[in-house]
Amino acid sequence: MRFSLVIPVAPYRDAEILDSIKEIDFPKKDYEIIIEKGSNASENRNNGFKKSKGQIIVFLDDDGIINEDLLKNADKFFKEYPEIDIVGGPQLTPKNEKGFAKISGYALSSKFGGWSTSNRYEKKKLNLDVDDTYLTSAIMFCKRKIMEKIRFDTSLWPGEDPKFIMDAKKEGFKIAYNPDLIIYHRRRPTIKGLAKQIFGYGKVGPSKESFKEIIKRPFFLVPSAFLIYLTGLFIFLEYNFGMILTGKVISSEINQIPLPSYFFFPLILYLILNLFFSFYESLKNKDLRGIFILPFIFPIIHLSYGYGWIYGYWKKITKI
Repeated sequence: MRFSLVIPVAPYRDAEILDSIKEIDFPKKDYEIIIEKGSNASENRNNGFKKSKGQIIVFLDDDGIINEDLLKNADKFFKEYPEIDIVGGPQLTPKNEKGFAKISGYALSSKFGGWSTSNRYEKKKLNLDVDDTYLTSAIMFCKRKIMEKIRFDTSLWPGEDPKFIMDAKKEGFKIAYNPDLIIYHRRRPTIKGLAKQIFGYGKVGPSKESFKEIIKRPFFLVPSAFLIYLTGLFIFLEYNFGMILTGKVISSEINQIPLPSYFFFPLILYLILNLFFSFYESLKNKDLRGIFILPFIFPIIHLSYGYGWIYGYWKKITKI
């Protein structure tokens, strides 16, 4: 058997992806579908693998939508590049997504929204040497030998899939990104849902990586640093200074001690970048609504991730 499709499903959910799997254009004798229910997604994937018979294990999210040529494209890829051990593709926003959810998809695929992790949410060029910033377990093809050596970390959620990729890289396995392997994944439809999702991503960062490893990719610390800066700025203004706003001039003094103007530079720079990328992403996606909504979505993503990372690191060091 060529493929084993392993789909982890929470006890209270249904596998919506089965609707699109029914339309797959691939010989039915060459693939199997394994639905594994449980509250721990990593355990579900690991247990699904144990039941599988395929040469290649395909991990898919239960609420995704796939194209009918997915397995054909994957089969062709592995035949053309037999040296590759793991391959995945973009997790795109469904074309029929609407409102806040659709526009939040623009933010996730933006460099300003998620820097290198934006690779997961937008079609890029074929790349035969990638890291965890390109793939997620929403759509991931693994040769059987990978799962015989590495398993998903059952203590992590979310964040178990980046760690899986990082562990595979350390073992010397070759990982690729193929833009023809697509899954459409619905976005969070509310501010609360998006903030909770991104907070979770930040919270597991310190758990899946040592601080030494995180320092190698310092950009992931920027949201936390910006949150700390904003908190300090608020305290500085609220408790130590009386602000006087005169037109475009901001001045403040207490006992004749002026507030340094450069203290506002990071905030001003952020606001400029926020407006620029909101405008850019709106034009790029041909949706002018984004000009009015993205300026609020970007800070939600950045501050939620920053707070999540601080929370996760605090939980980590207090356990030591």
